[in-house]
Amino acid sequence: QVQLVESGGGLVQAGGSLRLSCAASGRTFNMAWFRQAAGKEREFVAVIIWSGGSTYYADSVKGRFSISRDNANNTVSLQMNSLKPEDTAVYYCAARARSMGIATIPKSYDYWGQGTQVTVSS
Repeated sequence: QVQLVESGGGLVQAGGSLRLSCAASGRTFNMAWFRQAAGKEREFVAVIIWSGGSTYYADSVKGRFSISRDNANNTVSLQMNSLKPEDTAVYYCAARARSMGIATIPKSYDYWGQGTQVTVSS
């Protein structure tokens, strides 16, 4: 069983930046970030393909967030710039156990981190 551990959340003012990181204890394939705001469903943020590094973003974060990964160290990062109050949520790292296509729904992922809180003040 692969474990994912996130770090890097916190409190930031609107317009600021944060960088989230996620370390996997074993081999994973596509890795993604999701977020869940209070009282809302978990939503897709970004995904990166394990081979080739192709990326895909939710429209709400496109141009502001950037996902990257280090396959040698089984880590994925999310650079978040120009943060807005509506970005406030618990952010989760997720990974797939098999090499498959891009997925943007939570049930497609096999492993999850515990989540890290991101709060953007106005």
